[in-house]
Amino acid sequence: MKAALLLLALASVNGMVYERCELARILQANGMDGYWGYSLGDWMCMAYWESGYNTQAIDHDSDGSTDYGIFQINSRWWCQNYETANAEDACGINCSELLTDNIGVDITCAKRVVRDPNGMSAW
Repeated sequence: MKAALLLLALASVNGMVYERCELARILQANGMDGYWGYSLGDWMCMAYWESGYNTQAIDHDSDGSTDYGIFQINSRWWCQNYETANAEDACGINCSELLTDNIGVDITCAKRVVRDPNGMSAW
């Protein structure tokens, strides 16, 4: 019983790691295939290399900003973590919203990122 509780606790700390096909279905259903000229394959590849499809991935960058969630959205430009100096918060969200298993907020913000002049090169 104790071992089962420990495994459950560890699973919740690691967040949800999507299976490739499951993530593809969710992105497709949310209009990502072809969004702003980027294919579903582009989004899948980016999410894989950025987070390994992990919804709770966090990476601290050398400039003091932090990347959050399945798309590794950066606190310098796109979300507010109340730690990054001079943050823009262009998506108008708290960075912690990018760490849930429901990736709707991540998708909405990623769409905002690619509408920027840098497009997917922002990653």
